[in-house]
Amino acid sequence: MEQHIEELTKELLAKNENMPAGRARVWVELLWSDYEATSAKAGYDFRGADYTANLVRQLINSYGDKLHLFAAKNPKYAHLLNTSDDTFQ
Repeated sequence: MEQHIEELTKELLAKNENMPAGRARVWVELLWSDYEATSAKAGYDFRGADYTANLVRQLINSYGDKLHLFAAKNPKYAHLLNTSDDTFQ
């Protein structure tokens, strides 16, 4: 899973030049965990990390260039996205 997170973070950074690296990683982790939690609550079987990575990749391709605008409009996530460390190893 860690390898998927790192790859997706790099893809998001390539898609959105306005987003610092640390914030991009937080976004990827939020999208990943949100999908898995929602899927589990709905009673679906876990489909694997590759499936989740493909879903997050689709979200990045569709909305990645606009994600930096999201926190300003959604205070529920602002504290996670505005205070994240802006570094990525």
